[in-house]
Amino acid sequence: MRKPDTRAAMYTLIAQVRAAMPFHLPVAAICQGLCNGCSKKLLEFLDVELLDWQARLDAGETPKLGEIDKLARLSGKVYKVLQRNQLV
Repeated sequence: MRKPDTRAAMYTLIAQVRAAMPFHLPVAAICQGLCNGCSKKLLEFLDVELLDWQARLDAGETPKLGEIDKLARLSGKVYKVLQRNQLV
């Protein structure tokens, strides 16, 4: 079995992050209750990163493994904050 190329891996990562994160929640739902880090700002930052990579991939750029790892680690850190804030 062949390993996916880095472009396919990045597309897959973007899809997984979009599916796991509550980007669809309104601000009122994000900014209530517990707040151990600003969930709204973190989601906005992550969304910008994902949109940037989507545009770069669509333009034909091929990411390096380190760039995939960096986005995966960033996504994981944001996810942990959202868990602490009981949003996921």
